[in-house]
Amino acid sequence: MNVDELLEEKRNLLLTKREEAEQGGGSARVEKQHSQGKYTARERIERLIDPNSFIEFDKFVTHRCVNFGMEKKKFLGDGVVTGIASINGQKVALYSQDFTCWGGALGEAHAKKVCKIMDFALENRIPVIGIQDSGGARIQEGVDALGGYAEIFWRNVKCSGVIPQISLIMGPSAGGAVYSPAVTDFIFMVDKSSYMFVTGPDVIKTVTHEEVTKEDLGGAAAHSEKSGVCQFKCRDEDECFERVRELMTYLPASNFRKQEPKYTSDPVYRDNTKLKTVVPANPKKPYDMKEVILDIVDDGHFLEVHKDYARNIICGFGSIGGIKIGIVANQPEVLAGVLDIDSSCKAARFIRFCDAFDIPIVSLVDVPGFLPGTVQEYGGIIKHGSKLLYAYAEATVPMITLITRKSYGGAYDVMASKHIRADVNLAYPTAEIAVMGAEGAVNIVFRKELAGLEGAEYDKKKAELISDYENNFANPYVAASRGYLDSIIFPEETRKRLYEYLVALKDKQIEQPERKHGNIQL
Repeated sequence: MNVDELLEEKRNLLLTKREEAEQGGGSARVEKQHSQGKYTARERIERLIDPNSFIEFDKFVTHRCVNFGMEKKKFLGDGVVTGIASINGQKVALYSQDFTCWGGALGEAHAKKVCKIMDFALENRIPVIGIQDSGGARIQEGVDALGGYAEIFWRNVKCSGVIPQISLIMGPSAGGAVYSPAVTDFIFMVDKSSYMFVTGPDVIKTVTHEEVTKEDLGGAAAHSEKSGVCQFKCRDEDECFERVRELMTYLPASNFRKQEPKYTSDPVYRDNTKLKTVVPANPKKPYDMKEVILDIVDDGHFLEVHKDYARNIICGFGSIGGIKIGIVANQPEVLAGVLDIDSSCKAARFIRFCDAFDIPIVSLVDVPGFLPGTVQEYGGIIKHGSKLLYAYAEATVPMITLITRKSYGGAYDVMASKHIRADVNLAYPTAEIAVMGAEGAVNIVFRKELAGLEGAEYDKKKAELISDYENNFANPYVAASRGYLDSIIFPEETRKRLYEYLVALKDKQIEQPERKHGNIQL
């Protein structure tokens, strides 16, 4: 064989191996994946990333297990596709589990591939995206598989707050496999085809005698509405990829990386005329805070996070004059916007993400207080409510707070008040800042004075006292006179004033006391 023939043989071998690796578990398994409305691991990557930007790592890796006949069964790539690519021009690292190879089960070599790409992401300060579709640990590899999961978990923690981590659950994620996504920043699930649970329906039936379906136990609806594990529920895989690409437009590549402005043709100094009528004068009348948000942000575009969970508070991303921001807002349309266990945890987690990645936070406040009752107290509202307080007080990013209507009691303090070091605190002229509403305050403060009155006389006196209280206390001017509000603004000037403050705060620097870390309530 001459040199040219030898070279051609080697080239053909490489082409053959590439083709073999790209076939995954074979055409029959690929067809089965498609019949379930699911893409393959490689198809998912191609649909998520910018065209022709994928550079694959470790395409020819195989396992070294010899137990249970595994030495006779190998797939090139070992059931996971890893590499780097671009999304919206931003470099990212990815791994995508291949369900056509042993049901995507994780073994030692599989885990090492994932760990290598995570290390690459951390060292190069680029986001990492994990596409999960796996039956769990590869039983035949025993402790090597378990150790592989732990190595991934360790890296998830090391990456936390340094680079954005996004998990796409595209099929099952069970047992120990769920804890890697749980540590990441955002979890996407596909309705009716992705599941997450520590123990499946069969085990639950055996141990607790409960009968539950996979969908009810760990489907996208269960985790986006009840448990709060999932931030984004998507109709199908294509929608999921679109939403990830949308999210990526708001995220920096890593912590302290300066954000690129988001393009907008929306004039910064346009009036928010609509807001003159959105917030009702009656403090008991509900309204949709999303109308306020959509009128303030560029082009009416707001990416809501955790949309279906704890709907009494709103969290999400937007921009004002191209400056990307995180928005936290009470929602008067749901439970009057009251703070409870779930909303406190939801908002605290979002605030800490924004703070970790230097994303300014705008808080829109209309809150009657914390939700009372034994369910909340026994559930730990004191502990969980403190998470929201901790997150705001810990944050060093620019923070602007706008009280649109009422802000009562301890919830006033917690919702990014001046006292826990928000940079700029604003209010509309209709805002009420008080320990409680006028009627409740009158019932307590003037209890003895009202005790001897009855009928019309009682009603008249109480109405006078309520009116007097509202005139003297249920307004923003007492707080403004103390310097707790920096300005009282008209609703129609909201957007331009927020923009001006965001520009002024762009180089904010805070010196923190030296410590290993704080001790947030968990």
